[in-house]
Amino acid sequence: MPIPDFQGDTFVAFADISGFKEMMKTQETAVRAIDKFYTAGYRILQEEPTVHGMFISDCAIIFVNAGSTEERLLKILSVIDRLNRQLLQHEIMLTTSISYGDFSYHQRLEFQGIEKNPIFGNAYVTSFLDNEAGQPRIQPGQCRIVKKNLPHVDMTRFLSLEDSGKHWTFYWMTSDPAEIEAFKRMYRDAYQQKYRGMLHAIKTAANNH
Repeated sequence: MPIPDFQGDTFVAFADISGFKEMMKTQETAVRAIDKFYTAGYRILQEEPTVHGMFISDCAIIFVNAGSTEERLLKILSVIDRLNRQLLQHEIMLTTSISYGDFSYHQRLEFQGIEKNPIFGNAYVTSFLDNEAGQPRIQPGQCRIVKKNLPHVDMTRFLSLEDSGKHWTFYWMTSDPAEIEAFKRMYRDAYQQKYRGMLHAIKTAANNH
């Protein structure tokens, strides 16, 4: 089903596959990841008539085109939750940035066999830049909402959201707010173990010479 034209303020998510550059070293791994990403995304979006998405290489642009502000936020968070959980079954992680603002999508067929789909708007640019170069650096599995330009929404109603400075972090992997702190500790420990592993490798090599 084609994506309907849209112009207005809404929530826009930019998501991409974590570690895809490393996956590309093995063609089979990269192709498999993209296939799982597209398959999960198309299946989920078919079940959400007001949420639409474009999948390009290892990235997805997802937006909502109907409903109240809170309904739109709820819809896009639900899609991101489901997308992450389905890909997790294939050991694929995403990074996702969501922002609110002006967004425009129009289909334009210019020549037979060549289709251009212009995407414009501050919301898309903000989501893309936050995912690519936002501070603090977004981490694998993380989903966050940029606070800048957010309309008035009672974010405390969304139990898996936590205020984290410039963003609201969406802990899609938890089902109870009480689980968030435990998850954050476990995630930090995993990062520190990675650092200690790299340190051990360097010291072992250095001591051998």
